[in-house]
Amino acid sequence: MSIVRAADIAVTPWKNGMGRTRELAIHPAGADLGNFAWRVSVAEVDSAAPFSAFPGVDRQIALLQGAGFVMRFADGREHRLEQPYAPFAFPGEAAVDVVLLGGATRDFNLMLRRGAIDGQLETWRAGAHALAGVALLYAVAGEIVTPEGRLQPGDVWHVPSIMQGTLALDDEATALAVRLQPPGA
Repeated sequence: MSIVRAADIAVTPWKNGMGRTRELAIHPAGADLGNFAWRVSVAEVDSAAPFSAFPGVDRQIALLQGAGFVMRFADGREHRLEQPYAPFAFPGEAAVDVVLLGGATRDFNLMLRRGAIDGQLETWRAGAHALAGVALLYAVAGEIVTPEGRLQPGDVWHVPSIMQGTLALDDEATALAVRLQPPGA
């Protein structure tokens, strides 16, 4: 079965040791933080801290829970990550410090090794959504019925690469989908 329940996902320290994460997927299987093609995780941010650096990696992040935080880049730019489920892209080598806007947060992270794979993070709400190219679906809210079983919030569906067609979400459901494609496609 390609569904992983939230309770079965282990918590590990961030690469820089200043926070915690739950790795939802890494490819290829068995890769580590230095040699993955793509990686998906959920991070817990409890205090102001710098993000781990991932040179050569494009990152996309979306707020899952909490008031969010301000991302302060070394070049002086700032981004307020405060709208739930709205993806924000930035380079993994960027020096980023985080200042919380009101307590602990949880965020969803997609990391793509530049030149190895391209992709995007999509927010799915009520309606039909195309499954072609989707590698992973993360249940945010409501119950989501997949061809392989039901997802509750926090559950992950590793979508088989041969999966086609659409998946319908009802009015109560929200999901984050990771869609991948070859570089430059």
